[in-house]
Amino acid sequence: MTSNEPSFVKAERRGTVMLLVIDRPAARNALNPAILTKIAEELTAADRDPAIHAVALTGGPKNFSAGADIDTLSGHSPASYLASPTRRAFESIYGTSKPIVAGVAGFCLGGGCELALSCDLIVAGDNAVFGQPEINLGIIPGAGGTQLWRERTGAGPQVEAALLGHLVDAWTARRMGLADEIVPAERIIEATLDKALAIASKAPLASRTAKAALRGAGAMNLHAALAHEVGLMAGLLGTEDAQEGTRAFLEKRRPRYQGR
Repeated sequence: MTSNEPSFVKAERRGTVMLLVIDRPAARNALNPAILTKIAEELTAADRDPAIHAVALTGGPKNFSAGADIDTLSGHSPASYLASPTRRAFESIYGTSKPIVAGVAGFCLGGGCELALSCDLIVAGDNAVFGQPEINLGIIPGAGGTQLWRERTGAGPQVEAALLGHLVDAWTARRMGLADEIVPAERIIEATLDKALAIASKAPLASRTAKAALRGAGAMNLHAALAHEVGLMAGLLGTEDAQEGTRAFLEKRRPRYQGR
């Protein structure tokens, strides 16, 4: 991305939360490599910044993202797609260690839906529409859309999304577990920030470790996942934050976490 090329992503610190807003309204926030790379760069910076405890990612009250720019898909060979900036960006986004809350209003389709599913919680505006319509273009989701739905909804909705390209509204998404909360669309930025700030108020090491435990469980059987959780918990017990949390509880005061 050159210095003269707009990133279409606004980044702003709100206390201990990094707020990222996709801002490409003329294209319904369609994703291109520059947008995804910018999001990945901001998330990497947030991961490295001890003052940032959580991230809020939204497209505002009209659209989260209508999907990927179709122009960016045409002309790819199998090898070039696997090595593309888009693939690297999605891998970086999913690998972010700090909790991310997605605020989804309007269209959340294709790559946009996969971007939301790469986050940890989804706050949906009452006008939200989720879907993976790639099958209608003769392709399939390529950034988690055939896998990440299962983590939230189970196999049935995932199969319909991938094979039929069905779209679901906010209320259906909430019933199936795709969305965690529904708010009026005009409040989507505020509500997403509120959720992220609530997470950021907790012990930061514990929040990151909880995310690691949740993400790791999907790739393991139950026995291995339980052992993984135990190991992560044992590691936390040696931190100053864990000692502060128990001490504050016993002293009936608010804990003062330092991320150590």
